[in-house]
Amino acid sequence: MLLPKKLKHRKHHRTRTTGSATAGITIAFGQFALKAQETAWVTAREIEAARRAMTRSVQRGGKIWIRMFPDKPITNHGNESVMGGGKGAVDHFVAVVKKGKILFEMDGVTEAQAREAMRLASHKLSVKTKFLTKQM
Repeated sequence: MLLPKKLKHRKHHRTRTTGSATAGITIAFGQFALKAQETAWVTAREIEAARRAMTRSVQRGGKIWIRMFPDKPITNHGNESVMGGGKGAVDHFVAVVKKGKILFEMDGVTEAQAREAMRLASHKLSVKTKFLTKQM
């Protein structure tokens, strides 16, 4: 699973999840892409599950780029813990995905194969997605 090697701050604030992406909104590496249609937190587990689904679908053919990285730590406090006692320990990491961000790219396969692989990957993600093709 993806997680950062080092963090500047161990625990982050939650912050707002509004607006559209300004970076990573065009296809940069591959021929086909999966684009987010809404804003959400995508966990490292979801990213890994989607990557595995795509890799298995194309039988290890082609090339896949992951265009997001889970660098935001999410903390979790134990059940039935009393008020006070500080913020909980880091539980998992998420990637903050805004509307319009390219999540995955793929190349070296046919459009039908890429479309099917991206469809399988989109079922693993907690965000609505759209399949894109690079226009020559």
